[in-house]
Amino acid sequence: MATSTQQKQELYKTIWQIANDLRGAVDGWDFKQYVLGILFYRYISENITNYLNDLQRKAGVKDFDYAAFNDAEAEAAKAQIVKEKGFFILPSQLFENVRKNAKDDENLNMTLAEVFKAIEASAIGTDSEQDMRGLFDDLDVNSSKLGSTVSKRNERLVKILNAIGEMNLGGPQENKIDAFGD
Repeated sequence: MATSTQQKQELYKTIWQIANDLRGAVDGWDFKQYVLGILFYRYISENITNYLNDLQRKAGVKDFDYAAFNDAEAEAAKAQIVKEKGFFILPSQLFENVRKNAKDDENLNMTLAEVFKAIEASAIGTDSEQDMRGLFDDLDVNSSKLGSTVSKRNERLVKILNAIGEMNLGGPQENKIDAFGD
């Protein structure tokens, strides 16, 4: 298990790597929005995955993995999941699955935009609607600041996803730092 110092070093190393990848293209405020937005996307993806995996394992389905679950079957449980978690993410829209396909997704910027829109929309008409509304508004994955072409934007988005995906902060029970605060 990593110490809080090791986790902070990992966080800072990743932020520095992303800063180098975006150098000259994105200013400080926008940079912060990309890092925090994608980090939060990873967090809520892992949060819902861990929650559903734990529920299924407690129910006796030992090898259940929400990330590998069928979208149509997950959709059937959407209302209950939103009621319990306040939001919903299809398995195909989870951070780990989008990241896994990112390099080969010629429309990654649009894929991410659709994912963020779907996450926010999942709470419409629920108690968590206010909390989720506009959550990803500052994360413009179609911004020319990321690159002058869709290809260049997607190249940078892949780098951000990979850098954040490679961060080793441990599972939710193992986190010793406030990644967003730090």
